[in-house]
Amino acid sequence: MHIVSRKAAVLPWVAALAVMLLWASSFVVIRDVGVHFSAGSMALLRLFVAVVALGVGAVFYRPAWPRTATAWGWILLWGVSWFGVYTVVLNLAERHIDAGTAAMLVNIAPLLVALASGLLLGEGLPARLLVGIGVSMAGVVVITLATTTGRLTVPGVVLSVLAAVLYAGSVLLQKWRLTGGDSYAVTFVGIAGAMVACTPFSGHLAGDLSTASGASVLAVVYLGLFPTALAFNFWAYALKNIPAGVLSSSSLVVPALVVLLSWLALGEVPPWLAVLGGALCLTGAGFSIVPHIRAALRRPEPVPEPAESLTR
Repeated sequence: MHIVSRKAAVLPWVAALAVMLLWASSFVVIRDVGVHFSAGSMALLRLFVAVVALGVGAVFYRPAWPRTATAWGWILLWGVSWFGVYTVVLNLAERHIDAGTAAMLVNIAPLLVALASGLLLGEGLPARLLVGIGVSMAGVVVITLATTTGRLTVPGVVLSVLAAVLYAGSVLLQKWRLTGGDSYAVTFVGIAGAMVACTPFSGHLAGDLSTASGASVLAVVYLGLFPTALAFNFWAYALKNIPAGVLSSSSLVVPALVVLLSWLALGEVPPWLAVLGGALCLTGAGFSIVPHIRAALRRPEPVPEPAESLTR
């Protein structure tokens, strides 16, 4: 009888926590260096750095590449949709509405993932998960009320909702079709496909590199290495072992982490309303995922068979 060890059960949650921290840090870095790079050029440089890093890693790791044209097609569709189209749509949305409102609308994605994965992937719709997501989304709304500038247009709302649908669709596609393959290869191919799709921004990147400071360039390199190349490998590993709805609900801690990291790294003291919203985000996400983490911690370690039985 095969028994999964406690360590193997807990590691996906450690990976998920690392993903949330890295993704939160990316919002802070983008806010700090966004004045030096356009949205398209930053995305292209970020993806280029990630592809180079993953390419070097592939020399040593030697991942198992997809073997069929169908598998390549699904991976490229996922990569271009999430790393490419989602990013561009979100950047366009923030030209029409402020970043806080865009983030609030995009954060309906975990709810969409929970509903779709429960109905279509057989994960079910636990009341605890839905309540936790609801509390966290209330926290996101409170953070938005504390930080919004009030800039709002119909195109901005439509684009933000479209970004949420792309986010949710990408997570569901990855869980449905891509978790059976080598996660390193899937991440590498997906990011490489998105990089190729972003090559029309090459001219903008050349211009931005000629004027950007060295510190700004290094900041975008950080985005490519850690919140992209590393975080999405961790994400793929976690998604293989955690239900999509539950894992996506954990991403609702990101707004709270962004508030905290902005305070620590940029000196942006958050208003009390944002602190309250962050507390709600953490409470809701914790309500959804803590039982799963506790179950993983309680999982019994496998007991090795006696040595003599191995010789029979």
